[in-house]
Amino acid sequence: MDIRSTVLTLGILTAVGAVWLAVSAAKHYRRGKRIPFFFKRRKLMEQAASLVIGALLLAFFAFASFRWGEGLAYRYFPPTLTPSLTPTITLTPTITLTPSITPTPTITNTPSITNTPAIPKEVAEKFESIVTPDANSVFSPIVFAEKVDENFQPVNPASTFENPLTTIYGTYSYNFMLDGVQWTEMWYRGTTLLKLETGRWEGGSGGYALTSLSLPAEEWLPGDYQLQFFLGERWLMTGYFSVTGNPPTPTLTPSPTFTRTPTNTPTSTRTPIPTRTPVPTNTPRPSATPRP
Repeated sequence: MDIRSTVLTLGILTAVGAVWLAVSAAKHYRRGKRIPFFFKRRKLMEQAASLVIGALLLAFFAFASFRWGEGLAYRYFPPTLTPSLTPTITLTPTITLTPSITPTPTITNTPSITNTPAIPKEVAEKFESIVTPDANSVFSPIVFAEKVDENFQPVNPASTFENPLTTIYGTYSYNFMLDGVQWTEMWYRGTTLLKLETGRWEGGSGGYALTSLSLPAEEWLPGDYQLQFFLGERWLMTGYFSVTGNPPTPTLTPSPTFTRTPTNTPTSTRTPIPTRTPVPTNTPRPSATPRP
């Protein structure tokens, strides 16, 4: 029996006990009202009151079990996850025509892309951890959402998101992890690497965790996205989601116009002050000639 079934069974049994105590209290109360003796009637009334209090306590305990019991149990007893199997694709055989002339191949094409994700060499060369990952480490499938609560649980999880977007969170649970193990996550849009983070694991052996991808609104292009996880150089799991709709168009800022710097105007040379022209002197008039 798992934790969820145990909590539900305990809550149901407690609720049944509360109903039984309430019925017993009602019976004691009716018997007490019919007895004419004061002390016996008082004793039955006290027993009825005690049963009512017990029924209320059991009812509250049943409500608390249904409301908070499972989360409280997971806090002290982390769940042991069973890794999900990767589905394999079975190809349907097709009819192959037998050629009459078999040409001799001259070039053999070797496929360069494999289905299993791998760590880039330039990233693997930067690994610092020397702790060997535990082969029993298990992770739940990645769940994507635009928001998460304080317990790292997704709010309105989905596999398809519509623009405009700013941040997408990937949440998961884990168990049997070792602190110090090299941990790598890579976010892709198609074949384009959007984000890469690697470091040493510091999340303890089990619990809940999340990661996120934040981009400017105009860079959330429609298409298929994926999140790949690695322990050391071993691929662990991949989560997928898609984005639909066109992202918002960024507002263009007008480019400043070029203003020419004014050149200095040469200072005019000083015009010499004209010299003073002397005033002509008065010419004496001839004296009058007497007439004969």
